[in-house]
Amino acid sequence: MFAIFVTINVKEEHLDEFTQASFGDAQGACRDEPGCFRFDINQDADIPTRFYLYEVYRDEAAFQDHIETPHLKKWISIVKPMFETEIEKVTMNTIFPSDDGWEAQKPGLLNW
Repeated sequence: MFAIFVTINVKEEHLDEFTQASFGDAQGACRDEPGCFRFDINQDADIPTRFYLYEVYRDEAAFQDHIETPHLKKWISIVKPMFETEIEKVTMNTIFPSDDGWEAQKPGLLNW
């Protein structure tokens, strides 16, 4: 599996707006993309203007498909002006759970 870890620093006055807008991208990825197996949005406990996204896709092609989705394009158009700095990202290959483990967890992504 292919994973990405993104760090986003948001202008303080946009915290709630950023969080609300981000739900649409995360929910769209989990619901509409068969190749998306995880989409976590986390807020730093010490720096509330910093958010971390952790996403897992079947492979890099599934991630590239994600980049072309309407929900991601909408999210970017809404949140990009809220960024305090450029986003930082790290790409990874998952080790655990196994690919079969990720596949088995997919139905649970819709229990939000």
